[in-house]
This record gives sequence, structure tokens and C-alpha cells, in this order.
Amino acid sequence: MPLRSVFTIPNIITLIRIALLPYFVLLMADGRVVAGSWFFGLLAFTDWIDGYIARRFNQVSEFGKVLDPVADRLIFFVGIGTVMYYNYFPAWLGIVILAREVAIAVLMVGATALGMERFPVTKMGKQAAFGLMCAVPWITIGTAGGWWSPFTIAGWVAAVPGVFFSYVSFVRYLPVVKANMSSRRVA
Repeated sequence: MPLRSVFTIPNIITLIRIALLPYFVLLMADGRVVAGSWFFGLLAFTDWIDGYIARRFNQVSEFGKVLDPVADRLIFFVGIGTVMYYNYFPAWLGIVILAREVAIAVLMVGATALGMERFPVTKMGKQAAFGLMCAVPWITIGTAGGWWSPFTIAGWVAAVPGVFFSYVSFVRYLPVVKANMSSRRVA
């Protein structure tokens, strides 16, 4: 793999997102909930930026196709795990979100290891992830302002459909994975 296909602007942004995760944890450990929540939102939002740059400037790479979902999962796990650890986020909701993330990761890694070719994330999957990436920091900010703050309400408005559609998209991935595995065996 040539280095220029690894060190693209989108891949560098993704690597920076991963490298900044410890700073997010530090903010939350210091009790700087609002700053940490906004920082988490920034880490989540930059997922859209690196994808846009990759497509717009023809910098899509095989390395980036693997790195970006890894970064997204790390941000979800570290972010949600941290806010749950410090009691800034409902543990039950965090577990529901992370259970789906574990299931999709195991499914995709296992199927890919068995020869399945990667396929793009569905629009529904992207929209659900976006909703959850908004919900987590908003609900977390709400803990600093009380459970009836506008951020908390917005967070729950994003969380409920985000969780629902993330599970629907997971169920819809199952036949796609099965079909891709079957076509791989035929080939």
C-alpha cells in the first residue's frame, strides 16, 4: 500500500480524531462536562468532514475504508463508556447503544474474515449514527443543567429514533451479509 494512499487528508483527520480521545476522557475526569460534551460532539462531527473530503477530493482509500469505521467505534465506545463511568449518561441507554455496536462489529469483522467483501453503510445506518452522535453529548450536557434542560430534551428526541433505527439497520444488514457471503462462495 503506497504511503500516499495512507496519508490522505481524510485519514489524517481520522487519526487526529483517535489521538484526541484521551483529551476528551481528561475533560470528563476533571468534571468539565459541558466542555467534554462539546468536544465529543466535535469528534463525532469530524466523521462527516473526513468522509466529505474523501469523496469530494477523490481521496477515498482502502485504508480509510477500514480506519474510519474503527475510529467511529472507538469514539462511541470511549465516549459512551466514559460518560457512563462518571455517571453523566444513563447506563442502560449506553448499554443498549453499545450492544448494537458490538453486534455489528462482530458481524462485519467475522464476515469479512470469512471472505465477505465490504459494502457501504446504508443511509439509515448513517442517519442513526448521526442521531446517536448528537444524543450522547446533548444528554450529557443536560446532566450539568438538570434533566429538564433543552439539551436533555433534544438528546432524547435524537436518542429514541437513533437507537430504534440503529437496530433496524442492523437487522437489515443481516440478509445483505448473507447474500455477500453466498456470492463469495459461488465465485
